[in-house]
This record gives sequence, C-alpha cells and structure tokens, in this order.
Amino acid sequence: MSLGTLYTADVTRTLLPVALVKHFGLDIKISKADATYEKNFPLKKYPAFLGADGFKLTETIAVSIYLIKKADPKSPLLGSTDEEFASILKWASFANSDFMASVTDSFAGIVGKVPYNKKIIDTGKANLNKYCQLVESRLYDFTYLVGDRITFADLLFAQSFYRVFGKVFGKTERASYPNVTKWFKTIIATDYLSSAFEGFEFPEKAVEYVPPKKEKKQAEKKPAAEKKPAAETTEDAPTPKAKHPLEALGKSKTPIDEWKRVYSNEDTREKAVPWFWENMYNPEEWSLWKFDYMYNDELTLTFMSNNLAGGFFSRLLGSTKYLFGTAVVYGENNNNGITGFFLVRGQDYVPAVNVAPDWESYEFKKLDASSAADKSFINNMLAWDEPVEINGEKKEIVDGKVFK
Repeated sequence: MSLGTLYTADVTRTLLPVALVKHFGLDIKISKADATYEKNFPLKKYPAFLGADGFKLTETIAVSIYLIKKADPKSPLLGSTDEEFASILKWASFANSDFMASVTDSFAGIVGKVPYNKKIIDTGKANLNKYCQLVESRLYDFTYLVGDRITFADLLFAQSFYRVFGKVFGKTERASYPNVTKWFKTIIATDYLSSAFEGFEFPEKAVEYVPPKKEKKQAEKKPAAEKKPAAETTEDAPTPKAKHPLEALGKSKTPIDEWKRVYSNEDTREKAVPWFWENMYNPEEWSLWKFDYMYNDELTLTFMSNNLAGGFFSRLLGSTKYLFGTAVVYGENNNNGITGFFLVRGQDYVPAVNVAPDWESYEFKKLDASSAADKSFINNMLAWDEPVEINGEKKEIVDGKVFK
C-alpha cells in the first residue's frame, strides 16, 4: 500500500527528500503541485508530504527524517546515541537556516531571482565564507560532520551546498576550501544522493552579475532646425536605480543609526531603554509592531527556533535603514515559540518586512506606546531580562536575535 505523496518543485530543498524516496525504494508518489496539494498546503511550502492516512508534513528536515525512519527506524544515518542525533540536528538546522540564508543572499540577486542589491550580495558572501570556514575546520580533522560515518547531517548539508558549488564558487573559491570540496564530491557520489546530483558540474568561474541592457530611445526624425544639441540627448541616460518604497518618507529627524549605537554600547535597562523613548521613538515618523511566529507547534529544539528567527532577520537586510527589531525564543525544547517587536519607519510594517520571503510566516500587531502593557513588552524585548506572558502563562526567554 502506498505511503502517500511527496510534493516537490524545482527548488534546492527538495533534492534530498526525492533522493531518499528513490534510494530506499519507498512506495511514495512524487508529484508536482495539483488541486490536492493546493487544498492541503495553503502556504505552498516544499517539500510537502501527504500520507495515505491524511498525515501532513512540511519542512526539509522533518520530511527527510520521516522518510529515513519509514525506511529504517534504526538507520545509522540518524546516529547511534542521543548525543550523535542531537549533533546531527545541530548541523542540519544550521545548514537549513543561517547557511542557506547566506547562500540565497549571495546569488539570488545576481541571477535575477530578486532585485539586484550589492550590499545584500556582499553581506551574503561574507557570511557564506565565514560559515564555509567553520565547515572547513571541522572537515580538516574529520571525514564526516558527525561521527566516523556518513549521517543525515552530511546529506542535508550537501543539499545546501548545491548552489554554492553550482553558482557561487568557481575554481578559485573552491581552492580556498579543499576539505569541503573533497567532502562534497564524496557525499554526492554516494547511493543516497547520486540520483539528485547526476550530471552536476563544477563551474570554472563563479556566476557574475550582468546588468540588463539599457533600452535606447529611438530618435525621432525631425526637421534639422528642431534637433536638440548633442549635449542634450537622453539616449544613454542611465536606468534609474530602484528605490526602497519607504525612501519616499524622507529622512527621519531621529536617525536610527544613532539608536543602534546606543543599544549596542550602553546598559540596556539603565540607559538604552530610556534613550529609546526620549530620543528615538517619534510616533509621527515611526510605528511599533509586535510579531509572533504562526507555527510554534512545529518548533522543536530552542536553538533551531533561534536559527529560524536569525534566518528571517538576515533576509531583512534590504530594510536596514528603516527597521530595528528583536526576536526572542521562549519556553523549552519541544515547547517553545518566537515573538518580538519591530520599530518601523512609517505607519505600515509591510514595505519594511516584505523583502524577506518568509515574512508571511509571522503575525503582526500594532503596538500603542501609551499602553503600559505594550510599553512593558517593548522594554522587555529590548532587555530580555523578564519572562514573556503567553496566553496568561509566564515563559522564560532562552535566546534571541537582534536586527540592527
């Protein structure tokens, strides 16, 4: 009897689940989106698994581990001890959050998937190289990421390196990471991933940005007396650079960069919080928003939730001049959530946060600075020194991220 259907798309994060179905010979149908998918997965996430019994599952890590356990409940891919399994999840979570965010930022604007933004690309490449050096250091002394044999961590991280070695790294860049390159070649050649990487080629050079050709205006044929002097021609005028929608609001009287310096360098409760209300927040120029992750029931380990929040923040770099925020993880492993607040230029949060593809995974609520409860919440989101109240219950803050 069929176990169900695995829905995929032409995106990197579906490579491993499809390869696992093929490797283990699981009785699972692999399909593109159809009416059944649209009905059961309104968020349109991939990969998505719909069991024959109605069980639904999304997210690469969750789907992949589910498939491995269906094939072999005691699979060595998941480690032989609790410590190994935790380490596997650590590497997998890192690969699927901060690492993948840096990969996307490094090439998406170059190949036209998102508008070209040099600052985002440069930051993405800097982060990517920092993360690759971490993996390189690990593989200097070890053959695999966890233990002395291949695990799910290797498979998931190899999937995450797909665009790195296919787009971002050329021969020169690969030479800087010999251990990672050797490891990647080894992992994609295994029976687990060979079907997904069949025909994969390493480019000689990294992909480069090619500006779109400027369309020249066709000169109108006019009598000689009506022709404009050559100095006034607009044929080669540069294409105006796309502006951030919030740029239309003009320069703020309360510069956010100064607030960010205060927050980074001063004692939070004693100096930064009072400074925020006295010098930074101006309701005519800025608005305050609470945000909550909408799928807390899907969160597991707290460090993974923190990585998720960090990934969201890393994709907001295009709005740095118009946004400040913090996110905290509260609760404990397998019972935690994400909440936080943003200071936003203007009165609408959408233009500031929709630069991040995953912004719709969060619910937003406008805060009122005149409300004692709302002001207390914001102060705590700045200081992280008191529990947060969730449905009337106090939850300790265990970790967090700052967008500045």
